[in-house]
Amino acid sequence: MSRAFSWMAALVLCAAQAGAQEASGQETSGLARFEAGQISDAMFGGTTLELALSQGVPWRAFTLTDPMRLVLDFREVDWQGADAQVLDQSEAVTALRMGAFRPGWSRLVAELSEPLRIEQAGLSVSEDTGQAGLTVVLKGTSAAAFEASAGMPRDPTWDRPAPSAHAPKAAASGRPVIVLDPGHGGIDPGAERDGFSEADLVLRFALEFREVLLRTGQYDVVMTRESDQFVSLEGRVSFAHEVGADLFISLHADALDEGRAHGASVYTLAEEASDAASAALAERHDRDDLLAGLDLSGADDRVAQVLMDLARLDNTPRSQALAGHLVGGIKNALGQVHKRPLRQAGFSVLKAADIPSVLVELGFLSTEQDLANLRDPIWRAGMAAGLRDGIAAWAVEDAALARLRRQ
Repeated sequence: MSRAFSWMAALVLCAAQAGAQEASGQETSGLARFEAGQISDAMFGGTTLELALSQGVPWRAFTLTDPMRLVLDFREVDWQGADAQVLDQSEAVTALRMGAFRPGWSRLVAELSEPLRIEQAGLSVSEDTGQAGLTVVLKGTSAAAFEASAGMPRDPTWDRPAPSAHAPKAAASGRPVIVLDPGHGGIDPGAERDGFSEADLVLRFALEFREVLLRTGQYDVVMTRESDQFVSLEGRVSFAHEVGADLFISLHADALDEGRAHGASVYTLAEEASDAASAALAERHDRDDLLAGLDLSGADDRVAQVLMDLARLDNTPRSQALAGHLVGGIKNALGQVHKRPLRQAGFSVLKAADIPSVLVELGFLSTEQDLANLRDPIWRAGMAAGLRDGIAAWAVEDAALARLRRQ
């Protein structure tokens, strides 16, 4: 016997967890396990998504454009054992991903090959076992109707990390605050090769690099994520402002589909990318954020953009100087860098107007040697030492130039 919950609207957060407690008469942990599921096409049109969960949890569903996709958020589902290739049996779904989205929340994203509207959705919880079943029925619609109904709830805090306990401590110490930003995470694994993901590799390096910096006693160091969780591009920049960052360093290890790339490189922000490969990487990073369910378009109005451009007149040279010192530090520590180590591209994560910001490509997973390096603790220690020395050299120069900038 089960208790059914009606669907009110695609953008409404459903109190399924409360319903589950009412149905089963007991407390739930707030964490459901994925048990089974499938996305399939009906014989006479339409697509149905069905998920079996260990218990009911709060959830919501909505659609987004560019690209067209269905998004399901849960508080929260453990996706261990879920296989996207097994789940996706629908011609209407071109790609499927699921994973952690932000602390306490997980997400499923299905890219659609055609415009589909949410016709029906509901979650039922068994009164006997407490297990839950979610069903979402999609029906074909016009492109105009899909675009008109698409959109996510306008909760300005949804895509941002919770307020950090590190912020008051960092601000009170008087030491410079460095934000380390391990790229990707959660639902967005980044580049993958031979069972290794960019998200995991750069997180491991960031945790080790943080310890190297803290041991100097000269900095406070905080991280945009400390586990395998998704943080949006906008959320990473917001976090840097929240903790009063003096430096922002984003860490990545991408892969290139064509050509061969080897060694570390450091990026600063520019509207025009310094080369085609850099432009492609920046575009892919922003696209990954979109595919995870967050649209950044319209984030800045015209007046705010002008003010930020003015702020960058002062900040851009500082970021470029930092990049140069980091490359020098890496070369001194490891003996080699990318053949063109200083690059520029329009990475959204570098768009903090008032914080010197760089993106460090530690290497490329598409190159066997770089992947081996990222797995080697000795190499990682050398890279961390090089970046540490680069920061120290930049700090001395930046302090000397501060009086001239004020004038």
